[in-house]
Amino acid sequence: MITATDPLAAEPAPLTGIAEWATDLMDTLGAPGAGLAVALENLFPPLPSEIILPLAGFAASQGEMSLWSAIFWTTLGSVVGALALYYLGALLGRDRTRALAARIPLVKLADVDRTEAWFLRHGVKTVFLGRMIPIFRSLISIPAGIERMRLRTFLACTALGSLIWNTVFVLAGYLLGENWHLVEEYAGLFQKVVIVAVVVVVGWFVVARLTRRDRVRSRHRM
Repeated sequence: MITATDPLAAEPAPLTGIAEWATDLMDTLGAPGAGLAVALENLFPPLPSEIILPLAGFAASQGEMSLWSAIFWTTLGSVVGALALYYLGALLGRDRTRALAARIPLVKLADVDRTEAWFLRHGVKTVFLGRMIPIFRSLISIPAGIERMRLRTFLACTALGSLIWNTVFVLAGYLLGENWHLVEEYAGLFQKVVIVAVVVVVGWFVVARLTRRDRVRSRHRM
């Protein structure tokens, strides 16, 4: 049974929450359980891979699965989860996306057109690098499906990006052993930086759009 080490306690602290759930999956299914947990993490982003992957590495260090099987199954789980979101985007489609975007305050169809053009130019790099950025790891599959990126290309970029991300976190858990939870702490800082960056960008967009709208209204009043 996998446990987390509490530096102030003589005995390992029992796992709770998501860590306990992921551990139960791995105890029951082995490496495929880690893959299933990662696949679900893609579909439900509140399930953090920053916990699941180091746990899989720790399980490998305890001999509950091999290191290579942990990396293989978690990467396969990433691809399966991303593929489900890709088809969700394809089902949503370009026309429905534009119709939904048109109803969002401050968003114009010209913004959608620019985003679409940008994705068509940089989609391959975006999907590959997006697999290594918290929050965007899951969401990037949806626009890829909406734009009907070639499935073979999508799978290759997703598999390679996921392999790099998963290997780093699984290896970290493997090498840290009972201190695997330290990975989550450092990854949490990275995720906070990403969240702050997203908030800043969204805030800048809203302020810029409101300022532009006020200027247009002022001109019409003259």
